[in-house]
Amino acid sequence: MKFSELIAQLGDLVLDSRLDTTQGDPEICGVAAIDDAMTASLSYVESAKFAPQIATTQASALILPQDEGIQARANERAIPWLSTREPRLAFARAIALFYKPFHPESEIHPSATVDPEAEIGEGVYIGPHVTVGAGVKIGNRACLHANTVIYPDVEIGDRVILHANCTIHERTHIGADCVIHSGVVIGGEGFGFVATANGWIKMEQSGCTILEDGVEVGSNSTIDRPAVGETRIGRQTKIDNLVQIGHGCQIGENCAIAAQVGLAGGVRVGDRVILAGQVGVSNQVRIGDGAIASAKSGIHSDIAPGEIVSGYPAINNKLWLKAVAIYNRLPEIYRSLKDVQRQLGKNSNN
Repeated sequence: MKFSELIAQLGDLVLDSRLDTTQGDPEICGVAAIDDAMTASLSYVESAKFAPQIATTQASALILPQDEGIQARANERAIPWLSTREPRLAFARAIALFYKPFHPESEIHPSATVDPEAEIGEGVYIGPHVTVGAGVKIGNRACLHANTVIYPDVEIGDRVILHANCTIHERTHIGADCVIHSGVVIGGEGFGFVATANGWIKMEQSGCTILEDGVEVGSNSTIDRPAVGETRIGRQTKIDNLVQIGHGCQIGENCAIAAQVGLAGGVRVGDRVILAGQVGVSNQVRIGDGAIASAKSGIHSDIAPGEIVSGYPAINNKLWLKAVAIYNRLPEIYRSLKDVQRQLGKNSNN
């Protein structure tokens, strides 16, 4: 589309723009990172950190922040631009204008096995070698890619996408507009065993797992069901690849959980919480609304709402930064301590 058309498509996100139509209205054929962009590409600059790349980019148009200095750099090269308070959001919307994820037409593949008791909505795609158990309910325009297995009594909402090789265990409920990526296991048995004098006794996991509307789960992640009750993931929460969510966890709305996070059983996470990569959370811990844990934090006790924590064990982020600064100086501090000890020893001999 023409750049002017793209500006119109982005609507209220656009605060200002520079397009000299006397020099032509560039045609935009796709989107790219600013250092990879070629002619007919749209790119974006999120902050002053990336502004120097404007001098060398081949992009035909840019999305810029409300920063006159950055905009002046684009003007120097006569690159058309639009400005917005949220360049990253505007770029995400632009990508959606040019890229449409693969979504097959409605059909039930001949190799799929669908139980006669299953209820299938309108416009559903069920791919090769999919298995759908008894009592399953699948909403309208859902998409089940190849080799997915749906155990009995599962409910899948409208427009849900299950990518290849997913396994959805019995009594799981998946709300509308969820996306479950390849290799995910939802509703598998939680890690429940009782220690006895004669070894471990299995505690049957009779509960269920619930994903509310708009949840996304990355590849090869697992969400376990509990012995009793439910494991619940709140609406619009986004879970990265290789995440383990233990039995009985309750995750709030609009959370972001990055790769390799592990939550032990019974963890309670509030709304809008961010857990960065490889965060580990112990049994029964409570994490308040809006809290943030930086990468590799080990959380063994409750975190207050809005608190930012780091380290292992996790402590307040500001304190952790001070501790890290001191840690990096330990060799110097050690040498100073030895010098003081030698001086004190010399003085005591005198």
